[in-house]
Parts: sequence; structure tokens; C-alpha cells
Amino acid sequence: MEMEIVVPGTVPVMTLPDVAFFPQALLPLHIFEPRYRQMLQAVLNHDRLFAVAGLDARRSEEPGMIEPPHRIATLGIVRACQKQPDGTSNLLLQGLCRVEIIGIVSDEPYRQISIRALHSTAGDDPETNQKLRRELGRLLALKRKFGANLPEELTDFLRTVEDPETFVDLAAFSLCDDAGLKQRLLETLDVRDRLQLFNRRLRQEIHALRLRHTLQGPLPDDQISHN
Repeated sequence: MEMEIVVPGTVPVMTLPDVAFFPQALLPLHIFEPRYRQMLQAVLNHDRLFAVAGLDARRSEEPGMIEPPHRIATLGIVRACQKQPDGTSNLLLQGLCRVEIIGIVSDEPYRQISIRALHSTAGDDPETNQKLRRELGRLLALKRKFGANLPEELTDFLRTVEDPETFVDLAAFSLCDDAGLKQRLLETLDVRDRLQLFNRRLRQEIHALRLRHTLQGPLPDDQISHN
């Protein structure tokens, strides 16, 4: 039986470049830095909760800015952890909910932030969002058909996910290569808007793949310039 998890006001955080972590997603992490080793031991002894935020590269050059996080992050819970003989650890973090970072509480011995939980809004009726979910699934299958590297087992699994919000979050986390777009999807609280945003990008990518396929013809990838 799952226990109800209360989102605390202050949590430790890992700030990682080119990472957008989503609710329901499973993120494998290798913990090796001394500060994060301390953090992990603390959360394992307490509530197993910490947040993962993407590094906001646009703010990195601002005076006094050290590892500035994006404003929207995801709170996760450690589902499994294996400590290695060298003191490092491998763990699996499951996303619980989006959070807004209110401020940085401290940076020593590891960063802690004040947060508030964020909740999605449907943005439209269930039938419309289901239609958008089905269309997103169709586009993902089409992108794979045109040669995109999308694991078949993952796309097969997504077909079993009925909830539109869970579907788009897992698809964005697992199948979107654009870190900037992933962060935008994370920050979009309206589920309909989130589905539409991802749909639009997939249509653009499929158009580019179709064009490449047409131009390449029967030539292999390393000879496309000969066409």
C-alpha cells in the first residue's frame, strides 16, 4: 500500500545540466560527489525526498550565480539505492510532482531549497485531451517509422498509458532530445497546452525526417551528399 507523501517546504536539490525531470518518470543517478553523498545519506535517513532541477545556463554568467536552477523542478522519492564499495551510490529516483523553487535556503554542505507544490490543470474536457494523447502517440509512432531512434519497447509501453498528463510527461522525459523544449513542457501546467506543444514539435520533426527521406532516396546515410 502506498503511503501518502506530504510535500515539505524545504528539500535538498541536485542541479544538473540539460536535465528536465518529470513526475512519474524514473531517473537513474550515480552519486559520487562528496556533497551529494552527504545529501543522499541525509534523505535516506529522513523521508527519501529530494528535488532535481535543470541548470539555467542563461543565468550562469550573472554575477554571484552558482549553479542557478530553473524555477520549475520536480520533487522525487528514492525508490531504490545501492551503495558501492568505493562509497558512490546508484539510485533510482521517481518523480512525484512539479515544484516551484521559491528560494535557496543554504548551499552547505549541500544545496537546500524552499519549494511549493504545483498542480496541473486540464485546460480542456477529458475527450479533447484524450484525442490529443492519441494524436501524440500516432506522431511518435510515425517519427519512429521515419527512422528516429525511439525504443520500440518504450513506445509500446506508452500505448498502455491512458492518462493524458502521465502520457505526455513520460513521453517528454523519455523521447524528447531537446533540453529546452523539455523544460518548457515541464513548466507548462495546462495539460492541453502541454500536449499541443509537444504535438507541434513532433510535426516539425516528422516534416524534416520526411524531407530527408525524400532527398536521400536509396542512398545510405554516409552517401546522402551524393544525391
